[in-house]
Amino acid sequence: MPPWPSVEQRYRLLYKPVVFAASLAPAVLLAAGAFNLLGQSLGPDPVARLLHACGKTALNFLLITLLVTPARQLAGLTHLIRLRRMLGLFALFYAATHFLVYLILDQQLDLHAVLEDITKRPYITIGFTALLMLVPLGITSTQGMMRRLGRRWAQLHRLIYLAAILGVWHYYWQVKRDVREPLLYAGMLAVLLGYRILTRWRARRRLTSRSGSATAPGRI
Repeated sequence: MPPWPSVEQRYRLLYKPVVFAASLAPAVLLAAGAFNLLGQSLGPDPVARLLHACGKTALNFLLITLLVTPARQLAGLTHLIRLRRMLGLFALFYAATHFLVYLILDQQLDLHAVLEDITKRPYITIGFTALLMLVPLGITSTQGMMRRLGRRWAQLHRLIYLAAILGVWHYYWQVKRDVREPLLYAGMLAVLLGYRILTRWRARRRLTSRSGSATAPGRI
């Protein structure tokens, strides 16, 4: 009987391909709808549908990427960290696709109109800023860049928190009437960021407690 695959082998040969296929599925479905394949349709306003779907999917992947660390720590799934890079890159992919749909299909490559929107419409300004923050994170996501940047790598990749905040803010300002869904995203993001703040605060308290115990005078 062949030996049971190790956790590393399962992640490389099973989990990663499955997550990759699931992450690509929204793009495949949107492409099928754009070309009226498989009975799919994007409705009477396909550009608006593409813009909304790509932007929302980018937000979903940002939140899922931020969920990896709490899930890994709370559930003890240490190897889950192997999927974080892929999820982050898909967040960048869908955010970039969101912008390209706006640039090419909505604005017809009118760069003057695009620049005017970026500078004069606040919700587009913060959305574009969030995209710009994700680009260096994608470029430096490799193991080689992690080794080259050292501690600066972790500092740089904290931009994902600000990018996620700006992304939710962009979504909230874009919605004109029913803001329940953007507020739901804001609530989920607050929980994910609050968890990080709490764990770091606890870690600092433990460190302070240990250092205080080490320097306290011994009892006779």
